[in-house]
Amino acid sequence: MTDSPFAAVRHDWTREEVRALFDRPFLDLVYDAQTLHRQFHTPNAVQRSQLLSIKTGGCAEDCAYCPQSAKYAKEVCLKADKLMDVAVVMERAQAAKAAGATRFCMGAAWTRPKDKDLDAVAEMVEGVKSLGMEACVTLGMLEAYQAQRLKDAGLDYYNHNLDTSPEYYGEIISTRTFDERLETLGHVREAGINVCSGGIVGMGESREDRVGMIVALATLPNHPNSVPINRLVQVKGTPLEGTPEIEGLEFVRTIAVARLTMPKSVVRLSAGRETMSDELQALCFMAGASSIFYGEKLLTTPNPLENRDTALFEKLGLVAA
Repeated sequence: MTDSPFAAVRHDWTREEVRALFDRPFLDLVYDAQTLHRQFHTPNAVQRSQLLSIKTGGCAEDCAYCPQSAKYAKEVCLKADKLMDVAVVMERAQAAKAAGATRFCMGAAWTRPKDKDLDAVAEMVEGVKSLGMEACVTLGMLEAYQAQRLKDAGLDYYNHNLDTSPEYYGEIISTRTFDERLETLGHVREAGINVCSGGIVGMGESREDRVGMIVALATLPNHPNSVPINRLVQVKGTPLEGTPEIEGLEFVRTIAVARLTMPKSVVRLSAGRETMSDELQALCFMAGASSIFYGEKLLTTPNPLENRDTALFEKLGLVAA
């Protein structure tokens, strides 16, 4: 196969260029995305991660998509739990490994972690690494010294999504700024931890906002090593309940454009898979997605059962990366 014309790794993408990618004929876009994908990634191989909420509910943020926010009514907000015991987390990590996951991701509903809690998370990271798995955490905003503490514990990936475009961001979140998210990504990058950062589509944003989100990610000093693209899971009682769903092919376009603008990044098909057909997921893999979350729950929202994913892998001839 000849090299893709998109093979150069660039950090100077313009809105006009990314908008033109979104506007391309669908089949051409997906063909070019798959061609590029095969140049940098193993064909038919999909990495499987499992995600565990290690501290659920009572979050001080007001993210409009999230039932963990304490800003919403009591019947919406999930009960605030304490940080999970390290031993319990290790049991869940061992079960995830036995089920075929190669990366274990841990998420806590915090604005930013307290140092005493960070020590416990670092112990969890060390435990996951001792199992031979990659470790990822998402804990909210970080200071530089906190990122270094996690690096010293052996953390492989830190997830901190940009969520949407800079212009639409204020419609979704008011308790932290877009620039604060970029600052945390900078601390993670400078500590030598792999950056995991993507966004959520289907939150009522326009295509131009999806363009803006991709531009923000693709013009970072280093492309995120992992780019999760989430399809909004609407939760009853949250501000985004009732938002019109993003059309399936538009979602695939977003995956394809992420692949073309960030050739070496692993693009993860993340939240929202539980309501996707096998055919829609197959198109996402064709468009360059090469990672999924595996297991029945993503923090607080549903995910396909493992037997459904196993059947899908068999039907598509996919193998675990």
